[in-house]
Amino acid sequence: MILKKVFTTLACTTVMLGAVAQQKAPFKKEEFKQWAQTPPMGWNSWDCYGPTVVESEVKANADYMAKELKQSGWEYIIVDIRWFVENDKAGGYNQTDPRYVIDQYGRYQPAVNRFPSAANDKGFKALADYVHSKGLKFGIHIMRGIPKKAVEDKLPIKGTNGITADKIYTTELQCKWLKDNYTILADKPGAQEYYNSIFELYAQWGIDFIKIDDLSAPYHEGEINLIRKAIDNCGRKIVLSTSPGETPIEDAKHVSNNANMWRMVDDVWDTWPHITHLMEVAQKWYPYIAPGTWPDCDMIPLGRISVRGERGEDRMTRLTKDEQYTLMTLFTIFRSPLFFGGDLPSNDAFTLSLLTNKEVLKMHKESTGVKQLFQADGKVAITSKNSKTGDVYLALFNMSDKPISDVKVATDAIGVKNGATITDMWSGKQVGKVAGAVSKDLAPHSSVLYKISKK
Repeated sequence: MILKKVFTTLACTTVMLGAVAQQKAPFKKEEFKQWAQTPPMGWNSWDCYGPTVVESEVKANADYMAKELKQSGWEYIIVDIRWFVENDKAGGYNQTDPRYVIDQYGRYQPAVNRFPSAANDKGFKALADYVHSKGLKFGIHIMRGIPKKAVEDKLPIKGTNGITADKIYTTELQCKWLKDNYTILADKPGAQEYYNSIFELYAQWGIDFIKIDDLSAPYHEGEINLIRKAIDNCGRKIVLSTSPGETPIEDAKHVSNNANMWRMVDDVWDTWPHITHLMEVAQKWYPYIAPGTWPDCDMIPLGRISVRGERGEDRMTRLTKDEQYTLMTLFTIFRSPLFFGGDLPSNDAFTLSLLTNKEVLKMHKESTGVKQLFQADGKVAITSKNSKTGDVYLALFNMSDKPISDVKVATDAIGVKNGATITDMWSGKQVGKVAGAVSKDLAPHSSVLYKISKK
């Protein structure tokens, strides 16, 4: 492995000291829940660019979001995995001879050959400024733990009296699929200081969102506690997303008290079994849907994906239109965070329509009391309410491979009265009045999303 050390200039150090001097008092316990009162919405580079995204591509997606999506509530631009590797590759990771960019305190820095604005020790500050200039927010992905290279070189941990990286690590529970980092021993002197140091840096860059990988399966409670404390002390409101894998339900209370969103499943790609699995796993997470803390269905694998991705060749999503509606209906009525995975500038009109439907996004933002009514024999019904308008929302799904007649929900199950107006939310068309029940014949893999309004 090759280490490219980035030494901070005197001018940059002066800026950093100024930022620290102006830092606010630590945020109060669970104040972070106020930072994402509605489910976060944005774009993530993973599905289309894997670990190889470059600055021009990030900017192009930010430009598109500012023009086409910002008015609909989309706001985050996220640079996903391994932005600190100069020579990574698509379709897997370069773990043979990765050229890491890392500073004298063992903190990864953006690879300048991919992110030119990071030159002269600027980190992601200039790119974050660009995104902010569009009225959007900027985020990054990291792996949990401390870089192996920092351990091997015994780099000092900023904020300690001589503690080095080799004093706070263990090889136990190292990530199985990416070997960049070691696990941090949460109880070791210097462990908290290391996480403090990286979030101090991210706050200086202007980071608004952090996705931290390999935290959930197994569940790393100790490191999550370090991360939560580091964010709360960094002086900047940074939304925390834990990932990936099926977060254990027995850790639901802890994760909801420490993160704004957490993954329920492994990566969701553009095949039907990924959606059926997600529907099954989601059943146990309905009680934990709450302002500021959101069970996460993963990224939205629609539009043009895998431009230089990890699964398959460059393509438009393999999901049929019915399946795309089903995915978006599930994500929105469940109130999952929405992070689009496709290359935004490549969107066609249909894909854009899935991301900008006003009534659907209003439901996603404002609904309460999300619950599943049933899931059996391929039939699924999910409902919620809008306390501001009194509208009731109802999603009916056919998850099977065969047509199903009369997927039905009785009026008393959703608290509506006969004569209430039923509107198809995707088309905007009124489709009838309630008469004893709400029902629909559904083709395989299809769904319907209704708004039921008072008389």
